[in-house]
Amino acid sequence: MPCYVRRMPESVALDPVDLHILRLLQNDARTTYRELAAEVGVAPSTCLDRVARLRRTGVILGHRLRLDPARLGRGLEALLLVQVRPHRRELIGPFVERVRALAESRAFFHLTGPDDYLVHVAVADPTDLQRLVLDEFTSRREVARVETRLIFQQWECGPLMPPAAGARNPAATPESGPGSCAP
Repeated sequence: MPCYVRRMPESVALDPVDLHILRLLQNDARTTYRELAAEVGVAPSTCLDRVARLRRTGVILGHRLRLDPARLGRGLEALLLVQVRPHRRELIGPFVERVRALAESRAFFHLTGPDDYLVHVAVADPTDLQRLVLDEFTSRREVARVETRLIFQQWECGPLMPPAAGARNPAATPESGPGSCAP
């Protein structure tokens, strides 16, 4: 049976060296261990061991290649707010699998509140978006409503770090670097 819920594991104890490694790798995952070790101030073998431990404990989940949707012919991005009725497990499973399989789907979230799902999609143009909404969403019997929001601009934000002890706004801590988001 497919798992639709990511379990919330316990956090892993990270020291300043681990945090520095994570910050650098999130900015450029292609950084070599030698460059990483020099920047962090540890031996390359220590750096290799640290990264291996971060992978083993599930802090580092993998590496991804970022692509420009517009250069792939998908220059229009949108967020679809979807209500599913009735909201029952036997309908949710097939719906989730179908949306995840769509070539246009970029990210998919199960929500609380009046909308059940948020789907980030990338399409060629408004006609393609209309086709996607009508053919893949509103044509499904369990979909009660779809609202579409076009994305005008998007920013990548700074590296994800654990909350600073006692900090109310982790984005404003010195550890997050200058400015938490960049265009």
